[in-house]
Order: sequence, then structure tokens, then C-alpha cells
Amino acid sequence: MSGRRYLDDLIARFEALRANQLEPIQRAAQYCARVIAGGGLVHLFGTGHGSIPALEAFPRTGSFVGWHPIVEPGFSPHLRVGGEGGVHQFRFLQAAEGFGRALLEAQPIHPGDAFVICSHSGVNAVIVEVALLVQQRGLPVIAITSLEHSHHARPRHSGRRRLFEVADVVIDTGAPFGDAAVEVPGLEMRVGPVSTPLAVAALHALIAETAALLVAQGRPPLVLGHIDREGKAVPAELRSEYISAYLTRLWKR
Repeated sequence: MSGRRYLDDLIARFEALRANQLEPIQRAAQYCARVIAGGGLVHLFGTGHGSIPALEAFPRTGSFVGWHPIVEPGFSPHLRVGGEGGVHQFRFLQAAEGFGRALLEAQPIHPGDAFVICSHSGVNAVIVEVALLVQQRGLPVIAITSLEHSHHARPRHSGRRRLFEVADVVIDTGAPFGDAAVEVPGLEMRVGPVSTPLAVAALHALIAETAALLVAQGRPPLVLGHIDREGKAVPAELRSEYISAYLTRLWKR
């Protein structure tokens, strides 16, 4: 049963993530806790399906103020296939050196911030460009990527470097080369991509570890609870405080 094989494969990869990546997750959390405790932002960036973890991380139930998703519409091909903002434009943009610089100029990035960059392949030009540019500003870069895929893929940045070769901390998702994990008899290509759930899990593990460090420092983060938490609604004023604290951190530093 192919559905069962997909779930079995994904569970095995989650277990490998837990067994092998807690140390880099903890090191990355130390960067993030230091940034958030200091009033800074941890920026979250990815292109294509690598943008999904950033969208999943904040704002949402169980996350907290201090994370800033950077989601450029042209880098989200899952919204459209053809027409405006389609896959053809996306493929062009993610290979276009120089676009990363323009993207960063439009964002509220300050000294003392940090970056988490999600990319399964870790080889596209704009991903590596953004990592290099923010490092030039003195910001740490945390990569969530597949080392297996990156080692087998050709770098597409002019510097011939891949994301894992640039980042200060690398969290390896363990996703396979080519991403899809399940062979179905009669199909030439595998189905069942696993990179997105693995990257989302790695990022939420990082967020949870960061929360624990902040609490240990006596700086508990402002967490958004579910609107139906424990059978009672989260007070409207708390939700307003959550949004206000985020906007203040974003624009008034």
C-alpha cells in the first residue's frame, strides 16, 4: 500500500531528525533566543515550497513574537501555475542573482537579527545570495536543508557555493535526493515528497527550543493560544497585544 509506505518513510525520517539533529537545533536556538531577548527579529525565508515553513511558523497558534516571515509573492509558485506569478516567472527569479539584494532592501533588517533559510536543495542563486548578503551584515544564518540533495546537486550561484556551505548552523532534514520518497509500480518517477513536512517539523522544534531558552532566561515569550484553548476563548485584548507587540518590534526599532 503506497499510502502506508509514504507514512512509514516519513515517520522514519522524523525519527532520524530527532536522533541526529537535536544538537544543531539547540545551537540554532541559542542564536534565536539571544536575538529575540534583545528585541530583534529572526527572519524566515525560503522560495517555492521552502516558503511554506516560514508561513507555518508565524503568526499562528503556539508561536510567539520575534519571528518574521519574508514571503515574496514571486517565490510562491504553489499559488499559481500559469498566468501572473506563475511557475515560469518563479524559476527565472530564483535563478536571478541581484534579486536577493533588492528583496533585502525592502525588509526591516537590523544588526542583531538572525536569518533562518529553508531550502530543500540549497543550490538556487537567490537562496545563496540572501545568505551571503545577510552574513556580510553580521547576521547569523541558520539553514534548514537536505544535505543528501545538496551534495548531489550542482550549485547555481556564481560563487559555486551551496546553502550548507555558507550557513553558520545547518539543520539537515534528511529528505532524499529528488525529494519524493515512494516508488509506485508502473510509474517512472517517485511520488510522496517529504521535504516540506520535515522542514516544518525542524522549524517548529527550533521555535520550541527557543521558547524554553527564553523562559530559562526569565524572558518568557508572548505566545498566541488557540482561540478555543481549554474550552474558553483567548481574550481579545491578548490577541491585540500579540499583534501590537509584533508590529512594534517590526517597525519601531
